Amino acid sequence: MRPSVVWTATALLLFCHHAAAKQKIKLGVIFDTETDQLQSAMLAAMREQQRNPSLDFVLDPTVSVINTVNVYKISRLICDKVFSLGVHLMLGYVNPDAFDTLHSYANTFQMPFVAPWFPQKVRQMSTSLDYALSMRPEYHQAVLDIINHYRWDDVIYLYDSEDGLHRLQQMLQSVTPGNGTLRVRHAHRIFKVEDAISFLRQLELLNRWSVKRVVLDCSARLAKDVIVAHVKDVHLGRRNFHYLLSGLVMDEEWDNSTPEYGALNVTGLRLVDPRRPQVQAILQRWSGQAGMDRLLSAQTALMYDSVLVITEALRQLWPELLQLHQRRLKLPQPPGSPSAANVVEGRVFNCSQGFSDVTGYEHGGKIMKQLRKIEIEGLTGNISFSHEGKRKDYTLDVVEMSANSRPVKVGVWSDVYGFSSTPVQPKQVQQGIRTKNNTIIITTIEEPPFIMQLKGEDAINKTGNDLLVGYCKDLADLLAKEIGFTYEMRLVKDKRYGAVNTSVEGNWDGIIGELVRREADMAIAPLSISLRREQAVFFTKPFMTLGISIMIKKPIRKNPGFFSFLNPFSREIWLCVVFAYFGVSIVLFLVSRFSPYEWRLEETVLGTAVTNEFTIYNSLWFVLGSLLKQGSDISPRSISGRLVGACWWFFCLILVSSYTANLAAFLTVERLVTPINSVEELASQSDVEYGTMRAGATTDFFKNSKLGVYQRMWDFMSSNEHVFVQTYREGIERVRNSKGKYALLVESTTNEYVNGRQPCDTMKVGQNLDSKGYGVATPLDSPWRDAINIAVLRLIDYGELAKLENKWWSTNSECKEVEESKASEMLLSNVAGIFYILIAGLVLAMAVALTEFCCKSKTEAKRAKTTHMDAMKARARMTISGTADVDGSKEAAPVDSAASGEASVDSRQAYTPPEEFRDRFDDETGEFIGLRRLGR
Repeated sequence: MRPSVVWTATALLLFCHHAAAKQKIKLGVIFDTETDQLQSAMLAAMREQQRNPSLDFVLDPTVSVINTVNVYKISRLICDKVFSLGVHLMLGYVNPDAFDTLHSYANTFQMPFVAPWFPQKVRQMSTSLDYALSMRPEYHQAVLDIINHYRWDDVIYLYDSEDGLHRLQQMLQSVTPGNGTLRVRHAHRIFKVEDAISFLRQLELLNRWSVKRVVLDCSARLAKDVIVAHVKDVHLGRRNFHYLLSGLVMDEEWDNSTPEYGALNVTGLRLVDPRRPQVQAILQRWSGQAGMDRLLSAQTALMYDSVLVITEALRQLWPELLQLHQRRLKLPQPPGSPSAANVVEGRVFNCSQGFSDVTGYEHGGKIMKQLRKIEIEGLTGNISFSHEGKRKDYTLDVVEMSANSRPVKVGVWSDVYGFSSTPVQPKQVQQGIRTKNNTIIITTIEEPPFIMQLKGEDAINKTGNDLLVGYCKDLADLLAKEIGFTYEMRLVKDKRYGAVNTSVEGNWDGIIGELVRREADMAIAPLSISLRREQAVFFTKPFMTLGISIMIKKPIRKNPGFFSFLNPFSREIWLCVVFAYFGVSIVLFLVSRFSPYEWRLEETVLGTAVTNEFTIYNSLWFVLGSLLKQGSDISPRSISGRLVGACWWFFCLILVSSYTANLAAFLTVERLVTPINSVEELASQSDVEYGTMRAGATTDFFKNSKLGVYQRMWDFMSSNEHVFVQTYREGIERVRNSKGKYALLVESTTNEYVNGRQPCDTMKVGQNLDSKGYGVATPLDSPWRDAINIAVLRLIDYGELAKLENKWWSTNSECKEVEESKASEMLLSNVAGIFYILIAGLVLAMAVALTEFCCKSKTEAKRAKTTHMDAMKARARMTISGTADVDGSKEAAPVDSAASGEASVDSRQAYTPPEEFRDRFDDETGEFIGLRRLGR
């Protein structure tokens, strides 16, 4: 059994025990299986009402669980567990599928039913004869007014249930001439986070640069997961998306330790104002109770208010209910009946008798009428109802997610007055804030290109704010124009950003310290938003997104070496080329040996000899000449040999062309070899030291990080104090003078700016280590905070901050070098195809040579009138030995030793011509007159 269920049962028993002294009014409570928090809120509200001395009664709840959608089962549960108990009215909530049946029973038996909220489709059917009352106000018009306030031309509507679709229909029906416009570009139902991210990614791929306004109608859990997944998705932009959460999900607890919530523009509606005294008192009393959150959700507050409304209505009807109870006591009561136990029960219905003669609860109409007359103040604000039973005269807070993932109120919507934003300019400055002639004081720090102080000739005839230039100065001018104030900008006295320092007043130094001590009203500087700083001052939405990066000295460009001609191919390719060279040579030699068309007769002084030009040495020479594009004195004559040659020539054509094309890049491009390419490489080596500014957000990041690589880096820096620097300017000079032996961990904006300034000897390596933002800071209770936050968002949406960033980073860059060409060596996979063609050609050549061998042996067998096998053996001996008779059957004629030596060298043998060649042999001279080649 779940702990929440145990706590609910225990609380119910204690409640009944303590309420024994007062008369009890029976109340039928119906829930589904997933409403433990609602039950906890109901019981807590009843306990508080029990302590009210002005009440002569207490509510006696009978809790029933309906966790089915079967109509028959629902009917039996309602009859057996609710109507048969003699209740005066019903309270609770069931899932939308079971709600229709419960609603129908309430109207049929005239039994009042109060629910924290209705399904959206039911709300449109509310009439004066309806016996169901919903505590949740309608807010579709609020969503429409916010869209009109932001001047959105079109929206993307994502919803997770039928309620969301009905709400969209209500908004479209509410759009009338003069009441705003609403154009839905896309409407898509989502069931999980992946559905939403996949759909938005498709829209981003279609048009990446357009601004996308997404109305997200879903549960709080799903909305949080979508925002987190959106920020972490590398394919989705951040600044060009604005989410409007149309459900009452901003009342939920948003974990400010999740930075993703503050990385997007998120606007939503809030029903419960946590600053109201009544809400704070309830939270204080509920603190530590099981099933209760630190913040009141809209559902919890609506359930609490439901108990308040029921109690107030029954209090006003108590005399009539008491009289009814006394009249029933005079009637005979069965033993052990509830009435005898001091319980004021209502009408008992027996559903088994059918519905043909049902008259309904005689007091149901009075109770329902009284419920609609209630006007009280609850956790959700003013509670009053129209004649049709709808909430009226209520307000909703319009909030936006701040950089620290906390909702910030930016406006109010009322069903009477519509939307009104928070005044952007306060009527008076809060006491305690330093001003000078109604001019606010802005503190900053000198950090190019954010703030630079003019000196020398540039400072002539300039005073005050005109002596400062930079991104933050331009941002201050835009904010002053947008909001309407005058300012005086000053440089921070101790030249620090702000860190905890117990030796100074307020325990903060730098910019943060001046805001805490009220020495300044605002801070516009490259000030990182962090958790500890957010607890001391207020930050607006980030006006710039950045991260910690690595700055190193730009290494000297490396010229090609003596053996750089080998760089176009990888080592694997060169080895394969060598093996291919010897392989093709051997195959060509064997093919030439087997093919009879590579053999021929030559006339020498020693006689006629059979020769083959493709010896092993000639084969190697032929293949090498083809590879080097030089050719050779010999060429294959047989089909098989020519196949080998053609495949090798094609192989050489592709290989040499690829080599030549890639060689040009490697010999002409100077390659920049960096010693460090990532944070992992930086943390795992010991040659290059690294450090950061001694006090600041970057130091806190490494100190508090739980990742192993960052913990190792912090251990190194904390054990080597000399790697820390006092200012970024000191660190940059140290990088330039360390000859590549020091790396500075600096924020990416400063890194990119310094890399674009003379002498252009630094560079950024690797990806950013984290993601954070710069924000405008004010004291926690500053009257300017909301106005500045809205102004920053407006400047982001209008693209003004993007123009400033381009002005101070891209346009003013002094290093206009062309980005280094990134020529990479070819891999084996790039040229593997020509190797496959070469192998296939070699196999085919050997097959053709074997076919030629067999065919020629068959022809010689017919001519010599021998068997095919003998002819093949004779030719095989000739192939292996390299010598043979002209007719293939006689042994070579003996020669003298000298001649024999010559013949052995040239692979030739003298012989006696066969009978058919006698007509061309001169016996007197001993010379041939003519001789046809063997085989013709």
